[in-house]
Amino acid sequence: MAQRRTPFGDRARYWFDSTLARGAAALVGWMALLSLAVVVPASAVMVWTDPDAPPSLAERLAEVWRLTGETLRLGGATGTPLRAMMSVLLALVTLLYVSTLVGLITTALTERITSLRRGRSTVLEQGHAVVLGWSEQVFTVVSELVAANVNQRGAAVVVLADRDKTVMEESLGTKVGSCGGTRLICRSGPTTDPAVLPLTSPATAGVVLVLPPDEPHADAEVVKTLLALRAALAGAEPRPPVVAAVRDDRYRLAACLAAGPDGVVLESDTVTARLIVQAARRPGISLVHRELLDFAGDEFYLISEPALTGRPFGEVLLSYSTTSVVGLMRGGTPLLNPPPTTPVAPDDLLVVITGDDDTARLDDCAESVEKAAVASRPPTPAPAERILLLGWNRRAPLVVDQLHRRARPGSAVDVVAEPGEATTREISEAEADSGNGENGRNGGNGLSLALHHGDITRPETLRRLDVHSYDSVIVLGRDPAPGQPPDDPDNRTLVTLLLLRQLEEATGRELPVVTELIDDRNRALAPIGPGADVIISGKLIGLLMSQISQNRHLAAVFEELFSAEGTGVRLRPATDYLLPGSTTSFATVVAAARRHGECAIGYRGHADASTRPHYGVRINPPKRERRRWTAEDEVVVVGTD
Repeated sequence: MAQRRTPFGDRARYWFDSTLARGAAALVGWMALLSLAVVVPASAVMVWTDPDAPPSLAERLAEVWRLTGETLRLGGATGTPLRAMMSVLLALVTLLYVSTLVGLITTALTERITSLRRGRSTVLEQGHAVVLGWSEQVFTVVSELVAANVNQRGAAVVVLADRDKTVMEESLGTKVGSCGGTRLICRSGPTTDPAVLPLTSPATAGVVLVLPPDEPHADAEVVKTLLALRAALAGAEPRPPVVAAVRDDRYRLAACLAAGPDGVVLESDTVTARLIVQAARRPGISLVHRELLDFAGDEFYLISEPALTGRPFGEVLLSYSTTSVVGLMRGGTPLLNPPPTTPVAPDDLLVVITGDDDTARLDDCAESVEKAAVASRPPTPAPAERILLLGWNRRAPLVVDQLHRRARPGSAVDVVAEPGEATTREISEAEADSGNGENGRNGGNGLSLALHHGDITRPETLRRLDVHSYDSVIVLGRDPAPGQPPDDPDNRTLVTLLLLRQLEEATGRELPVVTELIDDRNRALAPIGPGADVIISGKLIGLLMSQISQNRHLAAVFEELFSAEGTGVRLRPATDYLLPGSTTSFATVVAAARRHGECAIGYRGHADASTRPHYGVRINPPKRERRRWTAEDEVVVVGTD
């Protein structure tokens, strides 16, 4: 068989590549040959075309050698062969020294720049905020810390995560935007390594926040990070306050022990489940929490007011015109919405909602109360409810437990999920954990659970359910699978919401939908009606962590507000407090809520319920402000169910 003839060009290229593969010596040789091939002919042309060139051939060749040596810095001295060789040798030594020196300097600079790009240099800051870990919550936390530092000079936020420094900076720059006067510093490395944590200078930090990563074993990593932080801070006094979050309450005790006595650990899944249930019973409550917890509007503060000592709490509610009082802090224990007859003790602090800690000024508003506008009939008791739960994830059993705690007799929850998402055993366990299992299917307080298998992204599944017969529809996304983007479950959730919206438009009837999303950017994409509510599972925890990082004494207040059985933020119909159609001041609402044993802190106007960015929510309005109250308006109160 005749062999195929290889073209000369391919063979020459192969031979050239083979010589280069032999190492640096071959590369230097080729560079020398290429330089001589260009410089020697060019020097010869310059000599032979020079009118003043020497006449003899030997002298002209010597001139060519001199020009070549000058060009290539190889000496170029003429004379005896020994003199010429010494000239070349000295030139080579000089060239080797200079090139080695340049190479060493270049290598050192390159390594330093690479180290800086990798985020491996130590931060030298004082009073800065340190964020350990990376998840969707990091964007909320950093944004709120930047907002909190807007009036501070030289503020800094340091983020440490096991990710590329450039990628972190680009992601934060895209989602957080301008940081104003706050410097954002990223460092790269594992947060569980005590040798890496000193890069962030935690001993001189003002606060350290530990975020749970978007991984299946996130809680265990949070505990390990807290242990690494304790080891890195060994011997440091005083230690910075630590704020951390875990998903599963089974890890909370271990996290608290690792964080130390001054640490605060939040349970993200439990808090999210409580908020989902609250929103299912009163859509719009998530907007209220967002207004209360971000740094853009009025916030919670602890203030001292000696002038109010001895006065009953009910009178204190109307003692400020632009500040809402919600409770007392007595000996480190919050007393939210205490009985109106509770006297203010000398050492008590007032828990208030106001624009800033220096905007709470005494201004009695009792004269603005119009008793004629106050509703006299008692609030209507809540009836039994039917709830449709679409989807199943790790928070679903917690949602069922929260529904069970305040369910009326005869209430029912229908769960629709694919066979791989929820099983009959899981539903039974959720029912037993919530307390129903003790007295049978309809025992306890009468909440029943039923499982229906189906794909909630298919139109035929939703059409079979008669969704309009339910008092509330809760849509839960799947748990992120290993290797998938953290916000991947939002894609299926958006499809389900689109189908539910199509059913609303086809029937002309509004659906009370509550949906859980992971990425806050998907809120704008969610096809929902004005009566729906969106819970961003990680955003609320990020807001809570940011608030506590700025004032850790508020941790007990938030613990009470978001506890299962404690006093919390509620949305009530305005008709529970005022006569429909009445035009009166907000002070009248505060006085009416006081009669119900509640603290009114704001309202949601029905006319603006679909208008961004606040969707009708107004927190801490001036008490002398008058408006017309309709039957569809809602009042924001701090109270119990």
